[in-house]
Amino acid sequence: MCAFKQDRVPIPEEPLNARQQSFVQILDPYTEDEAVIEAQRCLQCAMPYCVQACPITQDCRGYIDLIAKRKFDEAARLTVRDNPLSTVLCKTCYHFCEEDCVKGGRGTPIAIRHLKRAALEFGKADLTYVPKPPNGDKVAVVGGGPAGLMAAWDLALRGYAITLFEEKPFLGGQMDTIPKYHLQGDEIAKDLARFRDLSIEYQMGKRAGKDFTPETLLAQGYAAVYLALGANAPRHLNIPGEELPGVFYALPFLLGMNVGEDGLLGRKERKVVIVGGGDVALDAARSSLRISAPGDVTLVYRRGETEMPASEEEKIGGDIEGVNFLYSRSPVEIVGKGHVEGLVVRQTTLGPPDAQGRRAVVDVPGTDTTLPCDTIVIAAGETPDMSGLPKDLHLAPSRHGWPEGGGPQHMTAVPGVFASGSSSVVKAMEAGAQAAEAIDAFVSQSKGRSPTPRPDPLGGATPPEVPSGYGGPSWQL
Repeated sequence: MCAFKQDRVPIPEEPLNARQQSFVQILDPYTEDEAVIEAQRCLQCAMPYCVQACPITQDCRGYIDLIAKRKFDEAARLTVRDNPLSTVLCKTCYHFCEEDCVKGGRGTPIAIRHLKRAALEFGKADLTYVPKPPNGDKVAVVGGGPAGLMAAWDLALRGYAITLFEEKPFLGGQMDTIPKYHLQGDEIAKDLARFRDLSIEYQMGKRAGKDFTPETLLAQGYAAVYLALGANAPRHLNIPGEELPGVFYALPFLLGMNVGEDGLLGRKERKVVIVGGGDVALDAARSSLRISAPGDVTLVYRRGETEMPASEEEKIGGDIEGVNFLYSRSPVEIVGKGHVEGLVVRQTTLGPPDAQGRRAVVDVPGTDTTLPCDTIVIAAGETPDMSGLPKDLHLAPSRHGWPEGGGPQHMTAVPGVFASGSSSVVKAMEAGAQAAEAIDAFVSQSKGRSPTPRPDPLGGATPPEVPSGYGGPSWQL
């Protein structure tokens, strides 16, 4: 058989009846033999488009080659060398690498994300990151989500002393809202265990704008401050009835599920309506199915199916598990006497495109209908909570909500204070890597020294080389 046309080794998946009322992990790992066979499908392209597509330049071509040769320890080492949150990403990444895999042109792309998981599960992955000698400078990182953790890791490797401030009593940010059918709960801890020798001090329960400001941190001797605040305040619909009991917002709703699988609802038959069209909305819908079966879960999205931003993996999973999708409907009012009893929705159509090419949503008069329900989960996005932060930073929310600095490399109007983030775990890590690069350049220039390339995180004598045939991360090209 032609190697190019060889079919992908199927990824083992829990049957529908095993997961309808359970948060059992949906995707099971490959066996060692299955991983080797799948890795041997890889063409080892001279130009690694898979690496080019990866926001953090994970050398997936490299670890796939090692798996194909049954060198699982070496594959695990290469994986955690490039990716400090690899245990999380091997189960949750949007696998942009697979979208650009050459094999997908006339067949099925290599199961790159699942092979990353095989590297970690069959190879020695309990490794320890090794910092350079201290350079005498300290940096404050505000926010313990993926952007903040990536920046802290990157800068600590270069010899900086890092203090990471996190408002909540746990690290991970929105990673802690990912349902257990994707992440079982110990993945973040496994990744952070590799940080154990890095000079990172974690100060939990500390809120920017309340316990400190970026200027007070600079005054305390920090050479730079990185604000990785994310966007975790719910975006409201601002419609009548939104205050009724039975209305929830997606992120606290999902976090409640991970604290206890019955979550904020309790396990009973329910009619649930989810408002939104992203991956968070699908997470809320699929989680609701698991605690309300044999209930009814409907997802309402104001645009059409082709405009829905959720990943194909999530949409297919929701469809298989029984989520009802209602497209081209916008919420108008939440009705009920003392508790949610229904959601009034109105049919929509798309108007002409704006300057960015995005078509506006236009309500169609006279098309209101009521969806009976006892629970509504609003997943209309999040906004940053910047209360208490100085206005002279000139922070501006991005289109997706997280706050950014408006200067070069997202420096704010206050020199030495940077702010950025992004919409997914791996994209946020990319933002954190960029911030670390910019902070090192800023501090090095102020101290009259050359910037420090990220060293080998595992203690090698020379910095890791980018894969042959490729010149570096896309944001550096």
